[in-house]
Amino acid sequence: MSSCVRSSRALSPVMLPRLRLLHQTGYRLVGRGLWTSPRCLTVSGDSQLLPLPSQARVVICGGGIVGTSVAYHLARLGWTDIVLLEQGRLGAGTTRLCAGIVSVAKPISIECQMANYSSSLYQQLQEETGVKTGYVKTGSLCLAQNQDRFISLKRLASRLKVMGINCNIIKPKEVAKLHPLVNIHDLVGALHLPEDAVVSPPDVNHALAVASAGQGVQILERTSVQQVLVEKGCVTAVETDRGSIKCEYFVSCAGQWAYELGQASETKVSVPLHGCEHFYLLTKPLQEPLPPNTPVVIDMDGRIYARPWQGGLLSGGFEKNPKPIFTEGRNQLEIQNMQEDWDHFEPMLSALLRRMPSLESAEIHQLVNCPESFTPDMRCLMGETPGVSGYYVLAGMNSSGLAFAGGAGKYLAEWMTYGYPTANVWPLDIKRFGNLQSSRTFLRHRVMEVMPLLYELKVPRWDFQTGRQLRTSPLYDRLDTQGARWMEKHGFERPKYFVPPGKDLLSLDQSKTFYKPDWFDIVGAEVKCCKEAVCVIDMSSFTKFELTSTGDQALELLQHLCANDLDVPVGHIVHTGMLNERGGYENDCSVVRLSKNSFFIISPTDQQVHCWSWIKKHMPNDPHLHLEDVSWKYTALNLIGPRAMDVLAELSYVSMTPDHFPSMFCKEMSVGYANGIRVMSMTHTGEPGFMLYIPIEYALHVYNEVMSVGQKYGIRNAGYYALRSLRIEKFFAFWGQDLDAFTTPLECGREFRVKFDKDTDFIGREALLQQRQDGVTRRFVMLVLEDHDTELDLWPWWGEPVYRNGQLAGTTTSSAYSYTLERHVCLGFVSPPLGPEGLPTPITPDFINRGDYEVDIAGQRYPAKAKLYPFSSLFTQQKRRKDDMELSNLQGK
Repeated sequence: MSSCVRSSRALSPVMLPRLRLLHQTGYRLVGRGLWTSPRCLTVSGDSQLLPLPSQARVVICGGGIVGTSVAYHLARLGWTDIVLLEQGRLGAGTTRLCAGIVSVAKPISIECQMANYSSSLYQQLQEETGVKTGYVKTGSLCLAQNQDRFISLKRLASRLKVMGINCNIIKPKEVAKLHPLVNIHDLVGALHLPEDAVVSPPDVNHALAVASAGQGVQILERTSVQQVLVEKGCVTAVETDRGSIKCEYFVSCAGQWAYELGQASETKVSVPLHGCEHFYLLTKPLQEPLPPNTPVVIDMDGRIYARPWQGGLLSGGFEKNPKPIFTEGRNQLEIQNMQEDWDHFEPMLSALLRRMPSLESAEIHQLVNCPESFTPDMRCLMGETPGVSGYYVLAGMNSSGLAFAGGAGKYLAEWMTYGYPTANVWPLDIKRFGNLQSSRTFLRHRVMEVMPLLYELKVPRWDFQTGRQLRTSPLYDRLDTQGARWMEKHGFERPKYFVPPGKDLLSLDQSKTFYKPDWFDIVGAEVKCCKEAVCVIDMSSFTKFELTSTGDQALELLQHLCANDLDVPVGHIVHTGMLNERGGYENDCSVVRLSKNSFFIISPTDQQVHCWSWIKKHMPNDPHLHLEDVSWKYTALNLIGPRAMDVLAELSYVSMTPDHFPSMFCKEMSVGYANGIRVMSMTHTGEPGFMLYIPIEYALHVYNEVMSVGQKYGIRNAGYYALRSLRIEKFFAFWGQDLDAFTTPLECGREFRVKFDKDTDFIGREALLQQRQDGVTRRFVMLVLEDHDTELDLWPWWGEPVYRNGQLAGTTTSSAYSYTLERHVCLGFVSPPLGPEGLPTPITPDFINRGDYEVDIAGQRYPAKAKLYPFSSLFTQQKRRKDDMELSNLQGK
């Protein structure tokens, strides 16, 4: 007898024989499965008899709900010659076994938006197609068993309200009123989402297919894609087991097979995902059948979810010890229900019975085991692949395929139609990953961490534990022995802060909180050293490219790509954005002119794949123009502080004063015994200092020399947390946090970095000129919190709503504690209310300066002072206050 049966002593006699029967017979689902599948749809008759078209504009691989959503939305946008191929039957994969929950309770805003759109779409499909989708608005209850979970739900509620999504924080007694079965004795509260729903996934899929076919989409079943043919970096055809189809675009909606499909082509495409088994339980109708509109229950602390199902219950979860599958690859046409595993499901069954004790008398109908695909960061994969033009991917849904399919299909269709979607999808863009995340060993280990994390409580600045030490600086071991605590970005290990000798390392590593963190004083000491002496931060993870040419080709390309003027003297550093046609930031970088025809481009760490693709996309096919990724060739050390010039002067015997080494300038120098060090007078923080780009073979020598000479100047190591505090208090915006493809230089006070005065065309110029004429409708602002107790109050981290005069005005994009101001500083965007016709209105400095601002942290609002420019006056005022206090103390003595 299984452990499931042994541990469930209170189960009814009716249930126990049923469990035994399941184990003795090895029962498997071999029929239609969880849902009654509709008749498979083709354009006419049996798909096996339909001839394969010789060409199409776009071929979509995958007839699940993701593939049919893409087809549906492309057709709605006017696309023709669309072919959708399914290797088995339409919707016979994961879609058939999906739990059918559509909830907006998602970790990031773009996912909430996708789920919200999906819910609206599924609701209207029945009227549009005449196909019943099983849509029932049940609402959902996200439960909290502890205060930290309750805080995370309050933060989610604040974010959802910004998007206009109806939600309420409720007490346990209200939970009991909404759901008759929920045991509330250990709850501290819940989030109620009244608009959440349940559907029949195969019926939704069928409705999307009917609508798509009605608009001319050809749907062919039992047709397997074998590879995608590529010539000169572009999709040209799709090869199937029934022949080839010439096409311009290919969309991989192949779910868990998307990885193998990407590797099958001659030009390999990286689609980093991996399958895991996912279990859920079905009961027979209860003695008092659950009404179909009974709310969905999401108990993340118990790792389970539950929804009404045919008078009974469907309940699954995300266990701590998931079972990865298909690591070595497996090609099965239609996913049959895999072997059930009651021992494995027992913890989730126990959690379900604790949450709903009355289910002890319920009779089990079935335990379902189906494969789901997961990605390295718990976010789906969307967009055009970096190596092949016309090859798009939408896969890796992390068990939220139904909730995301509608919105994700819409955004991908917009992307393919207009060249960009109507929302910022960078958190989902497949170009956030590279080939380094394609290792099957890495993916297998990472998804074993990812699946439990879906329901794990994630406090700010948490880090993955698997797949670490993949990319490291040559200084990693040296820094690690000195107390470095590490974070990971794009596979690269970066120091967060350095634990001084004598500190309790274990407590720091396990510190998880929404309040003041245990590293507060450590980072404060590093910031103080940056301002008063000198610190070293290893910033080797930065993306680094070199662009060279035999003539003016490199300059001409950069002048076209960059908003700022790159025609500067050799040695000068230019901070610039690479903009899209809308004037938004595709990249934010520093460019050094090394010689007349050679440039060194420094970009954010996670821009390595995206920036490379952007430059290559616009780069002419010229053998005299060469782009090289040199990220691995250089170790980057950031020397920050007023004594940085003394350290470098002593090591190079060259004066480093501003008179001899002006700001934003680069010189190739000797440092210690090492030649060819690119020394740049910038620090990315607004503090004085230098960036050193060191050939990796010299890295350890230069670091040791800098630390040795720097001892007399009070040198110490510092990490990225200190850097974050410094850059935010100086109002420095970072790409990926504050800047994105929808943010223009005019909206964040960077007009001075746009070459409006030069008769040089660059991407985004027309959009910026139009915006300058019309006026910007939102502005990047700095907010300093007032009446906020750093010791006792919840901290702002990012994504908090901003209110002006009591009305919602925007959100924060990043925040940090300013050790100089001794207050929290938030950066973010605010907008004025819409005009009388519902259109955005231009924003003015008066609007910013004359408003009363508040920042909402988990439902509690804190007053804030807003500015359009750095708080340099506040620094001066604070210093004056301190001086006055010292003077008054002296006078008092």
